[in-house]
Amino acid sequence: MDRHRGMKGKTIKALLAKKFNSFAASIEDEAVRKLVEKNTIITGGCIASMLLGEKINDFDLYFTDHATTKAVAEYYVKRFEVKKRNGIPCAISVDDTEGRIRVVVKSAGVASEDGADADYQYFEGQPDGEGGDYVSEVMGDAGEIEDAREETHEAAIGAEGNDYRPVFMSTNAITLSGKVQIVLRFYGEADTIHENYDFVHCTNYWTSKDGELMLRQPALESLMCRELRYVGSKYPVSSVIRLRKFIRRGWVINAGQILKMLMQVSELDLTDPAVLQDQLTGVDSAYFIELMGKVKEKDPTKVNAAYLVEIIDRMF
Repeated sequence: MDRHRGMKGKTIKALLAKKFNSFAASIEDEAVRKLVEKNTIITGGCIASMLLGEKINDFDLYFTDHATTKAVAEYYVKRFEVKKRNGIPCAISVDDTEGRIRVVVKSAGVASEDGADADYQYFEGQPDGEGGDYVSEVMGDAGEIEDAREETHEAAIGAEGNDYRPVFMSTNAITLSGKVQIVLRFYGEADTIHENYDFVHCTNYWTSKDGELMLRQPALESLMCRELRYVGSKYPVSSVIRLRKFIRRGWVINAGQILKMLMQVSELDLTDPAVLQDQLTGVDSAYFIELMGKVKEKDPTKVNAAYLVEIIDRMF
């Protein structure tokens, strides 16, 4: 992966504002657009990538309240067109049960614009090959960005077909063209969102209500030494699986951090289909959706570790 000098905070703030304004302007429903303009948080890997001067896979958008999350989900579901899969229409709707917003895709669990089956990993982002050379080709050297901020921003916004149309959906998130992913699984203020984050380096964030960028010291320290620091998560299984991505990218993690994850995993009953499905929320790939389908077909009394290992080996 190409390495560049990391961006300064004011450059990151300006870029995120420019990207967000482009996205918000694409929303044709005025009521939905106003909610988005007031209640959006951008956080996660994109800010970490900019600080490190690495490629940006996508911009993860969250919302601060239930009403905005639901309105955005319904807006893009209405605009999503999917071809028939194997001759069968793909029905998509928004479910709002006990405050949890879900995109319901019958019966595959994920849907793409062309109807093809595909992996979907909203926490990990798209594979590097699909992420594009956003930093190296569009943003260039950090010093050049600082000197020619407006020109660079215009290039960034125009780098792809930024009609921000929905191209992929799963239960937990909606992928738009233009490197934007809308996360539906969680909503709330930044601290609430980050309760579901596992590694501290991803907890910097930008807020649409005031255009401010918050850079947290623990996150910056982790980024400086490329050391994963596990802060605890409701989804430790996802955290363990996500280690693959970071190790490929040259990050390090000490045994103590791994032990913390394993201690949390040990408290879970992964033979319970409901628990397993919930734990795979942070991975959310097509393979695991298929795995859950197999598990649900099985008599719950016969789902044990041996059965799960057999199914996993068969799929992977």
